[in-house]
Amino acid sequence: MKRLAREQRTVAAMIRLYCRGHHSPEASPCAECSALLDYALHRIERCPFGPGKPVCSKCRVHCYRAEQRERIRRVMRYAGPRMLLAHPILALLHLLDAGRTTGSRRL
Repeated sequence: MKRLAREQRTVAAMIRLYCRGHHSPEASPCAECSALLDYALHRIERCPFGPGKPVCSKCRVHCYRAEQRERIRRVMRYAGPRMLLAHPILALLHLLDAGRTTGSRRL
């Protein structure tokens, strides 16, 4: 699976876990979480580092607006530990990606 597609899949899984735990027990995310998901997927797609992008927490270029950045932090704080049980392969690949240094160069 390509790196950016995997990152998008990971973010989508995290937002679904968060939404199920906080807003909607249904399979699809609520309107608020759907908007955050659309925003996050768009930002990943437009990342200036392309396939060599680091995980967002280690990136020097923060392309999320402040409000969305705080919302995605809350999502990741909640969903991160739960990802090991819900999506172990995605979680482990995300941890491996966090250890990479490619893409951390300045623009």
